[in-house]
Formats: sequence, structure tokens, C-alpha cells
Amino acid sequence: MTIPGATNVTGADVIEVLDRAYPRRLAESWDSVGPVCGDPTEPVGSVLVCVDVTEGVVDMAVESGAQMVVAHHPLLLRGVDSVAADTVKGRLIHRLIRSGIALFTAHTNADSARPGVSDALAELLGLVDTVPIEPKPTAPLDKWVVMVPEGNAEQVSEAMFAVGAGSIGEYRDCSWSVVGTGQFEAQDAANPAIGIIGERTRVDEDRIEMVAARGLRAAVLAALRGAHPYEEPAFDILELAETPGAMGLGRFGRLATPTTVRGFAERVAECLGSPSGVRVAGDPDARVELVAVCGGAGDSLLDTVTAVGADVYLTGDLRHHPADESRRRGGPALVDAGHWATEFPWCAQAATLVSESLGVDVAVYREPTDPFAVVGRS
Repeated sequence: MTIPGATNVTGADVIEVLDRAYPRRLAESWDSVGPVCGDPTEPVGSVLVCVDVTEGVVDMAVESGAQMVVAHHPLLLRGVDSVAADTVKGRLIHRLIRSGIALFTAHTNADSARPGVSDALAELLGLVDTVPIEPKPTAPLDKWVVMVPEGNAEQVSEAMFAVGAGSIGEYRDCSWSVVGTGQFEAQDAANPAIGIIGERTRVDEDRIEMVAARGLRAAVLAALRGAHPYEEPAFDILELAETPGAMGLGRFGRLATPTTVRGFAERVAECLGSPSGVRVAGDPDARVELVAVCGGAGDSLLDTVTAVGADVYLTGDLRHHPADESRRRGGPALVDAGHWATEFPWCAQAATLVSESLGVDVAVYREPTDPFAVVGRS
């Protein structure tokens, strides 16, 4: 990666920063995230962050001389089979390419990342001690148990470490071992490294244990076999159960100072400035301390936020029937501030991330791209 503040930052550098913060593996299976257009080898000195890629966003990117747009919502998602310049979205793609502007999307991967979309929303509203509402499981892991003659334990361990085994969070080369006694009898066609054909042999061996991402299984096995002195190494591969991780959809936390449903809704209206307004369901005078939030559309988490005991749930795009059923079943008070408004705080988070990591100029497109607006009643 280039040095922060340097003039030779490229699109690939920006992509690396975003992928590290919002890993693409966290995206839902139906989603489309990552680079959309642009040459990652081209220099990037200015970036524009937005929720939706609209005509206005592209206008601002072109006029400001940005070399990359980072968007939350994918411009191209379901059912796209053409980006011809005579289509609405194709026209935007052609303008971006002709202007030398790359486009990158971080969508549901940014929803589940930590910090991510719902963290930005929770922080803006003053929530503390937050945890995911719907945690994603940790990456699938194998546990490797390998029997190695004592004198060869280090070479086998190092070979496995070299291909990624033994990594746990921010730690690497992690293992555990204990000495025991191995036993075997080599048959006529064998070529034993230790012992004599036809005689039972006992050897002091290390039992080495370490974990590795399941996707590395072939590489770890090849490394083990390549470094092990035995013709037939003894080893076990155990698939570990997936456990809830620190990342996932939504956030559940508490307010440092409790308020009421009315007070919380007023705080939401003031902090988010939703162009589509703020809708509330529930007793306005009910006490609020435990709060659940989910940027974007949060219908799918209604049962979960009820189960965790939230006093109020803030999200967007709540539909009549799911909201009604949740309230009938004793669910939390509901505050709907719209899809765009509950995701917009993420833009500042992403902008700060890129700016501080690479030293490039980053702007946020602040004009609401919410398709809805409130019309006053006479």
C-alpha cells in the first residue's frame, strides 16, 4: 500500500482499505459489492461517498474532479443485463467511465461489519455497550491434530503456519502441543522413516493442535504432508461448530440516560433529519433505555428485537402488517425514520476511514437521495 498522504494513492489502495473494513465475505448471498467500474491502477486523489448513485452524485463527482465514488447501495443489482448508454443506469456508468471515475460499493457487508452502518447510527444517537442484533457466525474453522516425532515438530508447525494455519483473530502461529507415545508396524511395501519393517515401533511424538480456516484445508494438508517425515502422517481434521461473532446485522445497546418513546423519537428526528419523516408506534410516554437500531430496511429483525427485550426499535421501511403483528405480540415501540436517513450516517464513517488511512480528499454527498418526502397537511 502507498504511504498515507502520498500523491501516488491508487484505486487499489482505496479498495484495500474498504475491503479490510467491510470484508466482502460478510455480504449477503444475493448482494453485489466491490468494484463496479474503473481501473484500480489509476491514481486517486479525491473520493466522493454517497448512499445512492444518482445523477446528482455523478454530477458532483465530475464537477469536483473526484476519481472514485464509494456508494452504499449497489447501482447494478438484480436483473441487470445491459449497461447501454440509452438505459438510465447505463448512462451513469458511461459518464463515470468517460470521466475517469471508479465506482465501488459496500452494501450488506458494511451493514454487518463492525464498525459499520448500524454502528454509525447507534453512535449518532448516543447508544453505548452495543452488540449485534443478529450476529454472523465466525468463519468456519478446522481443528488440526497432528502427531509428529519430537525432533520434527517445529518444521511441521512452521510449514502449516506458512499457509495460514494457527491464526486466531489478531494472533498468528498459535498452537498447543503435548508429548505422547506413537506406535506403528511398517508392512512389506512401506518405506518407514523410523523403525524396521515387520517390527512394532514406539516413538516419542508431539501431538500438535492448531486451527485453520476451512477454506485453507487443501493448502494446510499439502504443507503438512510436505514437511512431515513420515510416509503416512497421523492427523485428524475436526470441523468446529460455528459460534456467534462480533459482526452482524443491527445493534442493540442502551442509552446512558433513559428517556421516553416521545423523547427518543424527537432525538431521532433532530439527529437524522429524515426527508420522509419519522413514524412512531407505541406509548409515547413509555420508558426507553434499551434500544435496537438497524440502518435500512429492518422488518426481518422484528422478532429478534422483541426477544432481546428492546424498549424501542429504530429502522426504516417498516411495513404495516409486520409492524402491527409485532406490536400485538408485545414487541417494542417502533420508530421508522426511513431507509436513506438511517443509513446516511455511514457515509461520514466511510469518508473518515478513507481519508485517515490514505490522506486523500474525501467528500460526502449530503443531498438526500430518499425517493420519499413529507407533504404537509392543510
